[in-house]
Amino acid sequence: MSLFLIAALPFLGAVFPALLIRAGRNASASAAGLTTFLAFTGLMLHIPAVFNGEVVQARFDWLPGLGLNANFFLDGLGFLFATLILGIGLLIILYARFYLSREDPMGQFYTYLLLFQGAMVGIVLSDNILLLLVFWELTSLSSFLLIGYWKHLPEGRQGARMALAVTGSGGLAMIAGMLILGHIVGSYDLSVILQNKDLIQASPLYLPALILILLGCFTKSAQFPFHFWLPHAMAAPTPVSAYLHSATMVKAGLFLMARLWPVLAGTPEWFYIVATTGLITMLLGAVIALFKDDLKALLAFSTVSHLGLITMLLGFGTKIAAVAAVFHIINHATFKAALFMSAGIVDHEAHTRDIKRLGGLRHLMPVTFTIVLVASLSMAGIPPFNGFLSKEMMLEETVHTLWGGSHYLVPGLALIAALFSAAYSFRFIVHVFLGPKRSDYPAQPHDPGPGMWLGPAFLITLVILIGLFSAKLAGPMVAVAAGAVTGGNDLPYYSLKLWHGLTPALYMSIAAVLGGALLLKLHRPLQAAWEAAPRPEAKAIFDRLMHGLTKLAQLITDGLHNGAITRYAFVMMLFIIGISYYAYQGGTLAAATREVQNVGPIPLIAWFCLVIATGAVVAKHRQRQLSLVLIGVVGLVVSMGFNYLSAPDLALTQLSVEVVTMVLLLLALNFMPKESPIKAPNWVRARDGAIAVIGGLGASALIYALMLRDFAMPSISEYHLANSYKGGGGTNVVNVILVDFRGYDTFGEIIVLGIAALVIFALTEAVLGTRVRAYLLNRKPDMPQAGDAHPMMMVVATRVMMPLALMVAAYIFFRGHNLPGGGFIAGLIAAIALLMQYMASGFTWASERQRVFYHGIIGSGVLIAAATGLGAWFNDMPFLTSDYGYLYWPPLEKFEWATAALFDLGVFLAVVGAVLLALESLARFAWQPGMSTEHAMDINPARDDAPQQNSDEV
Repeated sequence: MSLFLIAALPFLGAVFPALLIRAGRNASASAAGLTTFLAFTGLMLHIPAVFNGEVVQARFDWLPGLGLNANFFLDGLGFLFATLILGIGLLIILYARFYLSREDPMGQFYTYLLLFQGAMVGIVLSDNILLLLVFWELTSLSSFLLIGYWKHLPEGRQGARMALAVTGSGGLAMIAGMLILGHIVGSYDLSVILQNKDLIQASPLYLPALILILLGCFTKSAQFPFHFWLPHAMAAPTPVSAYLHSATMVKAGLFLMARLWPVLAGTPEWFYIVATTGLITMLLGAVIALFKDDLKALLAFSTVSHLGLITMLLGFGTKIAAVAAVFHIINHATFKAALFMSAGIVDHEAHTRDIKRLGGLRHLMPVTFTIVLVASLSMAGIPPFNGFLSKEMMLEETVHTLWGGSHYLVPGLALIAALFSAAYSFRFIVHVFLGPKRSDYPAQPHDPGPGMWLGPAFLITLVILIGLFSAKLAGPMVAVAAGAVTGGNDLPYYSLKLWHGLTPALYMSIAAVLGGALLLKLHRPLQAAWEAAPRPEAKAIFDRLMHGLTKLAQLITDGLHNGAITRYAFVMMLFIIGISYYAYQGGTLAAATREVQNVGPIPLIAWFCLVIATGAVVAKHRQRQLSLVLIGVVGLVVSMGFNYLSAPDLALTQLSVEVVTMVLLLLALNFMPKESPIKAPNWVRARDGAIAVIGGLGASALIYALMLRDFAMPSISEYHLANSYKGGGGTNVVNVILVDFRGYDTFGEIIVLGIAALVIFALTEAVLGTRVRAYLLNRKPDMPQAGDAHPMMMVVATRVMMPLALMVAAYIFFRGHNLPGGGFIAGLIAAIALLMQYMASGFTWASERQRVFYHGIIGSGVLIAAATGLGAWFNDMPFLTSDYGYLYWPPLEKFEWATAALFDLGVFLAVVGAVLLALESLARFAWQPGMSTEHAMDINPARDDAPQQNSDEV
C-alpha cells in the first residue's frame, strides 16, 4: 500500500464515524476500527522491505519553489512509531466503544481520534520538515479537541487549553528551528538533512536551531519545566489518556529527537541540554507520582518520568544508549497503555479514581488485578517482564556517563528515580488491589465485559513475551529502529536478555526495588511531609503567567486596535515612510536614462483639475454629498488619463465603475447625515496631514525616478504582447491577460466581489431586524418628498434606453477579446441599465418584475468561470488555459471563437449579480409597507394638487 494512502486513510475515515452514529454505536466504532485496521494492514505489507534495511519512499513535488513537497518515507524508526500509533489505536477504539456512556457523542469522539491518529502517522512518515510541521500543529489542534471532549467539565476545558498553549507555543519555536535547519542544508527534505551532519554542526546557526527544535520536542513530550500540562490533560476520557500519553502525542517529541539524532547529537550542547533535561524530568516525575492519590494523576507523572528516561538516553549521544531508548519506547507503550486502561476500568466500575477510597479490589476484580499486577511490575523493573530489560540497559548506560567530570551524579540521580518508580508501581498494586474489601465503595466494583479488558490483556501478554523472548520478538524491531536513529546499521554489540551477570546495573536495580518497597512502607509519614513542605505549584504559575500575558495582549490591542481607521492608516503610513527612507539611504540610484517629454496644455489642465479635486475632497470631506461629487471628478479625470495614455479598456472600466459606485453611494448616503462630525483634534489632523504630504511626495518622487530610468530586466508586457494572439487567441492584450494569463486572479476577484455583495446582503438582513430599521422608517415622513415619485420623463427614458444599453453591453462583451471591452465592462453596463430601472420606477416596481434572484446570478457566474477553467484539465493544460479556433455558421462569415468567452460570461454574470444584490440590499432600507404605488408613474397622493389618474394609466 502506498505511503500516501496509509497517511490519508485516518483523515478519510474520520468522516464516517460521525455519519454512521445514526446507525448505532457499533456502526460508528466499526467504521473507526476498519479505517485503522486498513492503515495498519497497509503498514504491515512493508515489513519485508523495512526489516531488510530498505527505505520505502513516496514523493510528490507539491510546491517545489518553496521547498514544500509531499514526500513520505518509511524506515525502521517510522515503522516502529506507526505500528504503535495504529496498533494501540485499534485497541483504544475497541476499549472506547465500551467505556463511553450513551450520553457521550461517540461519533464525534471517533472522528477526533482518527484526525489525531492521521496527524501522528503524518509526523512519523514525513520526509519533508515543512510537511512534518503541518502535521505537528494538527496534533496540537486535534489533541485539544480530544482532551476537551467532555465539554461540561471545567477541568477538561482548562486541560485542553493548557495543552494547546504549551505545545502550540513550543510548536511555534520549532517552526523557526526547522526553517533554520533547512536553510543550513539548503533543502527541507529530511532524507537530505540527515546526510549533512558535519555541515549542520559546523554552522554558527546550529545552537539556535537546536534550542528552538528542542523547545518543540520538550513541550510536546512534557519535559521539565513544561511537564505540568500532561497531568491536567488527564481530565479527558481514559481512552484519550491511554492513547495520547502512552503511544502517540507525548511520544512525538521523542520521535523527533530520535529522527534528528544523526545530525544533532554528539555535541556537548546536545548532551548537556537533552540529557540534563531528561534526568531532571525522570527524577521529578517519579517523586511527584508517588504522592498522587488520583490513579490517572499517578500514571500521568509516571509517564512524565519515563519520558524523561528516554530523553536522557537520547541525550547521552551514544549508539547503545539510543538502542536502550528505542527498546524502552516499545516497553513503555505496552505496560503504560495497559495501566491507563486498567485505571479507566477501576474508575468505570468503582466510580472513583481516588486511591484512598479503594483497596481490596483483587477479590472483586481478579481479571483487572492480574493485568495491573503484570503491567505495574514491568513498570517497576521487575524480571521477567520487559520493563526490567530496558531499565537495566538504562542503568548500565548511566554508570558509563560523566556529567561535569563526575562519575556518580548521573547514576546516583537515576538510581533515586528508579527507586521512586518502583515505589509508585508497588503503590498502584498494594493500595488499590490488596488489603481487605471495603464496604464504602461509591459503586460495587466488578470486572467489566471482555470489550474493556481484552485490549490491556493483549498488551500484558506482550509485556510477558517480550520479557521472556525479547531477542526473538523485539530484537528485529529494535535493531531496524535503532539503526534508523543512529544513521546506519553498524550498531555496537548488545544483548536483549534477562541475565547479564553480576553487573553494576543489577546491583542498582536490586537497590531500587528494595528502596521502593521501603518507601511504600513509609508512605504515610512521607505523604504528610510532602504535603506540609512548601513547593511551587506549576498550575498556579501557569495561570498567573497566562493572566499576565492576557492583560499585556489586551493592553497592546486596546492601544493599537481601537477601531479608528485613522490610527491604522497612521501607523501603516509611518512604517512605510520609515522603511522607504531606510531603503533609500542604503541603496543607490543610477543616472537617468530618459528625457522628460513635453507636456501639452490639455494634460496640464487635467492634472490641475485632479489636484484641485483631490485637495477639495480632503478639505470638504465632512460634507458627504459634495465629497462624493468631487470623488466623481477625480474618477473622471483618471479615466481621461487612461484614455490619453492609450488604455481604452481601463478608461471604460473606470467610467463604468464610477457610475455604479456613485449610484450605490448616493443610495447609502440617503440614510446618513449630510455632514460627518469632527472627532479628531486639530493637532491630530495636522499630524495626519503632514504624514500624508510626506508619503505622497515620496511616492511621487519614486514614480518620477522610475519613469526616467530603464529597467535592467525586460518587462513582462513584452511576453504578453508577443503571446496574446498565439497563446490566447485575442488581440486585446488586456482582456487576454484577464481571462487567460492571469485568469486565476480574475477568478478570485469575482469570488471576492460576490462575497462582498453577500456580506452587504447579510448585514442589511441583520440590521432590518433591529431598531435601526424602525429609526429609518420613523424619520422618513419628516423628510421632504419629491412631488413626482416616479417622473414620467425619467421612466420613459430608462425604458427606451434599457434595450439599447443591453445591446451595447452585448456588443462590448463579444468584442472584448480583440477590441476594448470584455465581460467586466459589459457587466457594469448591464448593471447600470438595470440600476436605472430601479431609480426611475422604484424598488417595488422593479423587484416585482425580477425573475431570477441575484444570489443565483452570482453563483452561476462563478460556476461557469470554474467550469471553464476545469475544462482545460481535459486537454492536459493548466487551470483556466483557454483554447480557440474558427467557426463557420451560415449565413455568417467565418469567425473566431475562444473558450475565454465562457469565462468572460461568468465574469459578466458575477458582476451583474453582485452590483444588483448590493443595490437591492441597500434599497430595502428605503422600502416601507404601504408606500408602494400602483403604477411606476403614479403621482405622490400626499400632494393636494395631485391630478387624478385613470386606473389603466401606464
